[in-house]
Amino acid sequence: MFESRSESYKAAGVDVVAGYEAVKLMKPHVESTFTKGVIGTLGGFGGLFAPDMQGMQEPILVSGTDGVGTKLKLAFLMDQHDTIGIDCVAMCVNDIVCCGAKPLFFLDYIAVGKNVPERVANIVIGIAEGCRQAGCALIGGETAEMPGFYPEEEYDVAGFSVGMVDKPKMIGSSRMQAGDVLIGIASSGVHSNGYSLVRKTLGINEKSVRRYSDELGMTIGEALLVPTKIYVKTVERLLADGVNVKGISHITGGGFYENIPRMLPDNLCASIEQAAAPVLPIFRVIQHAGEIPERDMYNTFNMGLGMVMAVAKEDADKALASIRAAGETGYIIGACCAGDKGVILR
Repeated sequence: MFESRSESYKAAGVDVVAGYEAVKLMKPHVESTFTKGVIGTLGGFGGLFAPDMQGMQEPILVSGTDGVGTKLKLAFLMDQHDTIGIDCVAMCVNDIVCCGAKPLFFLDYIAVGKNVPERVANIVIGIAEGCRQAGCALIGGETAEMPGFYPEEEYDVAGFSVGMVDKPKMIGSSRMQAGDVLIGIASSGVHSNGYSLVRKTLGINEKSVRRYSDELGMTIGEALLVPTKIYVKTVERLLADGVNVKGISHITGGGFYENIPRMLPDNLCASIEQAAAPVLPIFRVIQHAGEIPERDMYNTFNMGLGMVMAVAKEDADKALASIRAAGETGYIIGACCAGDKGVILR
C-alpha cells in the first residue's frame, strides 16, 4: 500500500504526516457532532448534508462566517487551545440565529505556522464542543500549514456556518413597533471582540496574563479566555414557547451602538437603561486600567449582555421565563421608541 509522505515537503516546513495524525486525533470529536442530516464522514472533497425541510413552506438558507480575532493571542500566551474553537463557532451561529435560523452545519479553517497534531486536535475539540452546544454538525474543514507565514507557535482560526429558517417565520424588523420591550441576555465575559483594545489597555504579555485579580476571582488570562456564550438553544426555546420575538441583535464588535440598530427599522430607536443589567467586573477592570470613556466602552464591548432582543410588551415576562428555562439570565433593559434608528443610553 502506498504511504503518503514527502521528505522534500517536510524539509520545506510542511509535514503531511503530522496532518494525518491531527485528523486521526480529531476524528472522534468531529463525529460526536454529527446529526441526522450528515452524509458520510471526514475525508471527502466536500461536506455533505441533507436538510430536513418537512413542514416548511419556503425554506431559506442563512449563512455566516467569522473568526476569533486577537483573542487568539491570549490562547498563545496561556498555551490553552481547547476553548478558542467554541468562540469561533459562537461568532458564526449567534449571527445566523438572529433571523430565527437553526444552524445546520459548520466548517472550519485553521492556518498554522507548524502543524503540531495535539494542538490542532485541541483546537478542533473546542470547535466540536461549540457545534454540540449549537446543535449543528461539523462536516468538514481545512488545516493549512504555512511555514514562514505564521510563527511556529501561532495560528488563525475561522469558520463558516449554514442554517435554515422557514421564510414566514423569519425574524426581521417589519413587525417591530414603539413599545416593544428590549431584553438583554447575559454574556460570559468579553466574548470575542475588542481584544486589541483589551491587550493595549491591560498590557497583555506572558507575565500579566498570569496575574491574579481579586476583583475577578481568577487570573487576567483566565477571565479573558472564557468562551463566548452560544445562544442558539436559548432562541430556539423562546420560539418554541411561542414568544413573539420581533428582532435580535448579537452584541459583537461595535458594542451596543453598532449592533442594536441592525435589528431596528428606520423609524424606531432603542432606549436602554444602563442600570437595568449588571456590568461584568472584567469590563470595569478594562475601563479603569485604560481610563476609557463610558461611551467608548458601550461602542466596543458587550458590557455583560451578549444578545439583545425585542419582544412584544405582553410577552416580556414569558420571554424572561423561557430564557431562565434555557439556563440563561435575561433582563428587561428598555424599549423601542419612535425616532431615528439608533441607541439612547440612559
